Amino acid sequence: MHFLHSMVRVTDIDASLKFYCDGLGLKEVRRSENEAGRFTLVFLASPDDIAKSGVNADSKLLPKGAPMIELTYNWDPEPYSGGRNFGHLAYEVKDIYALCARLAAMGYVIHRPPRDGRMAFVKSPDGISVELLQQGEALEASEPWASMENTGSW
Repeated sequence: MHFLHSMVRVTDIDASLKFYCDGLGLKEVRRSENEAGRFTLVFLASPDDIAKSGVNADSKLLPKGAPMIELTYNWDPEPYSGGRNFGHLAYEVKDIYALCARLAAMGYVIHRPPRDGRMAFVKSPDGISVELLQQGEALEASEPWASMENTGSW
C-alpha cells in the first residue's frame, strides 16, 4: 500500500491555486472537469516530489509515488465550514523564514509563526491548516518571527 493524495474541497479555484501554487510553490500535475458531476479536480504536487518520481514537471501524467493534494471544486456553491476539523496538511520546506515571508507578503496570515525556526502554520483561503516544517535542523531564531504571537486558530 502507498499513499496517493488528500482531497480538499475549495470554494474558489483561482484563490486556492494562488495559495497552493504561487504561495506554497506546488505545481499542477493534472486537471479534470466533469460536466455531468459539475466539478473540477486539480491535482498538485511539490516540485521536489515530482522530480523524485521521474516524471517531467510539464507532463500531465501523475507522478508515481508522489504525494499529492486533490483540490475539488464543485461548480454549484456549497457552504463549507470547519476547515480545522480536516486536521492539516504538512510540508517540509527548505527555508521556513523565506516561505513565511513570501506568504505574508501575499497577504496570508501566519497563524503560528516559526518562532523556533522549525514550525509554522498558515491557512488556505478555505480555512485548511497547513503546517510548514523546516527541513533538517531548525534555523536560528530570528526576528520578526521570534517575538511574533500566534494569531487565531491553526
